[in-house]
Amino acid sequence: MLALLSGVLLWLVAVAWSPLMSFDRSIARALHRRAVTEPDLVRANRILSDWVWDPWTMRILIAVAVLWLWWRREWLLGLWVAGTVALGSVIQQSLKAAVGRERPQWPDPVDSAHYAAFPSGHAMVATVVCGLLLWLLWRHGLRGAWWFVCVTVAVVSVLGVGATRLYLGVHWPTDVLGGWLLGAGWVALSIAGYARMERRAGRDAAP
Repeated sequence: MLALLSGVLLWLVAVAWSPLMSFDRSIARALHRRAVTEPDLVRANRILSDWVWDPWTMRILIAVAVLWLWWRREWLLGLWVAGTVALGSVIQQSLKAAVGRERPQWPDPVDSAHYAAFPSGHAMVATVVCGLLLWLLWRHGLRGAWWFVCVTVAVVSVLGVGATRLYLGVHWPTDVLGGWLLGAGWVALSIAGYARMERRAGRDAAP
């Protein structure tokens, strides 16, 4: 389902479907009109976008998780997680190049960003990293109140980073939606792939 939604959205953006483009422009303009009147809120969004939820912050978190897995001698799982994040970034950059969508342009910008717009790298990386971290925590027995806290933090981070990119006027709404869908689909595929590999290894090890 995620793959289908991602594919449909990708096609609509690639062909610049007029109703979708109009929707993007209307939302982006409304947010930008508000942003230029609220410099303190812009500053807060820039901190969240450029530091707290920046893709490199997310990659550092996953690197710590991978090191922890290797410390536990879970070599294969650590490599799988690292590979999922790395390949996800390659997919994201390749799609940006293939679609070549222009970012919003404003006469009075409150922030700037470079390279193509679709899909949002911030949104996709946050979705992939948070999804993988939740999967690892669940695999290793986290339940109860702490699980609820971690899920809440992950959801706030994924939704929040998308909101900051829109508020700062550096992405269209469908860029962010595309990043979320592609990121969630990639995590689901990675988890399913690892589970299949574990089942196969279990069958091969059986007497």
